[in-house]
Amino acid sequence: MNFKNFQEFDKDCKKLSKKFKSLDEDLSEFKKVLNKFPLGIGKHFNIIRKTGSIYIIKARFFCKSLKKKDLRIIYAYIKNHQTVEMIGIEFIEIYFKGDRENENRKRIKNYLKNF
Repeated sequence: MNFKNFQEFDKDCKKLSKKFKSLDEDLSEFKKVLNKFPLGIGKHFNIIRKTGSIYIIKARFFCKSLKKKDLRIIYAYIKNHQTVEMIGIEFIEIYFKGDRENENRKRIKNYLKNF
């Protein structure tokens, strides 16, 4: 499975990793889950937008550095129409729920303009 980061996602990660030291390790664990279940599993994953073969998913992202609070991560799952084969996952945004209530919808729209 191919994983990519949208350019603003890297900035988000860098900022949050200073605050939450286990973020890089937690992100690699999250990628293992996405390898098996790209659309997520359980109530902590929510498809917020679907256009063609692109699913925009908002997920609760558990961080070991946080207790009883968590982060949210927005990612795009891109699959091929003809073969139901995975092309990849691109991370769009990550944010601390205590700092912001909702995702940046403008960033999601800018991401979708690329397709």
